Amino acid sequence: MNTEKTGLVLEGGGMRGLYTIGVLDVLMENDITFPYCIGVSAGACNAVSFISNQKGRAKRVMMDYISDKRYLSLSNFLKERSVFGMEFIFNTIPHELDLFDYDTFLKSDCEFKAGVTDVFTGKPAYFGKDHMVYDSTVLRASSSIPMFSPMVEIEGRKYLDGGTSDPIPVKKALEDGCDKVLVVLTRDRGYVKSPEKLKGLYHRMFKKYPAMIDLLDNRHNIYNQTKEFLFDLEKQNKAVVVAPSEPLKIDRFEKDPQKLEEVYQLGRKDMLNVLNKLGI
Repeated sequence: MNTEKTGLVLEGGGMRGLYTIGVLDVLMENDITFPYCIGVSAGACNAVSFISNQKGRAKRVMMDYISDKRYLSLSNFLKERSVFGMEFIFNTIPHELDLFDYDTFLKSDCEFKAGVTDVFTGKPAYFGKDHMVYDSTVLRASSSIPMFSPMVEIEGRKYLDGGTSDPIPVKKALEDGCDKVLVVLTRDRGYVKSPEKLKGLYHRMFKKYPAMIDLLDNRHNIYNQTKEFLFDLEKQNKAVVVAPSEPLKIDRFEKDPQKLEEVYQLGRKDMLNVLNKLGI
């Protein structure tokens, strides 16, 4: 993998991100690094702990606080219009409770991109390390799920979940010069995304942002077409895809520790199988 520029691409998925964490922990245990990493939503959050080489941190952040109402609860929605406690996750945890190693992250040779969605255009935008100098606002924006989280303002623009407009940012990785990619999905290979169910709700909520309405109307097509593109890359030996070997029996808001641990262990198992196939 080191003879070419190989990028690491991480899908989001809320608590399904425990699968990705299992994958990344195996990579760290085998001292496998990448010159480039891009993620959206939970994928971006997990990427930064991987780049800072803080093995175990991403899992702790999810598992240790899942029973804490400040992390995930309806009471958060009443306080800050987000089911996930955004202030707790992106300020209290990394800066007070389980410190994120910004210094190692910023000094790393790995180029990092976090994908977000511009609510004015409905198009993806990307931020690098220069927007993460001892600050995690970009990660907060990338993880702000439409209808379940408020918009996040950065430099006068408003953003939401990067997975909405670019759910698997493999094309951006190629545009940024990657010859090959290792892509971690949080849905099994056979998953086909259906149209959004809350159409009436988001049409009302985003009436001032018609591009977001168009995006959400078409979100399932973007996702399914991106997966087709990815699998074509795989056939051309330009991509290695790590995907759940069985459908994950949790959603993005799962709080059951046992189910989350099973997802983490599946990620580990699937990544180890891929390493064996690659002869690593």
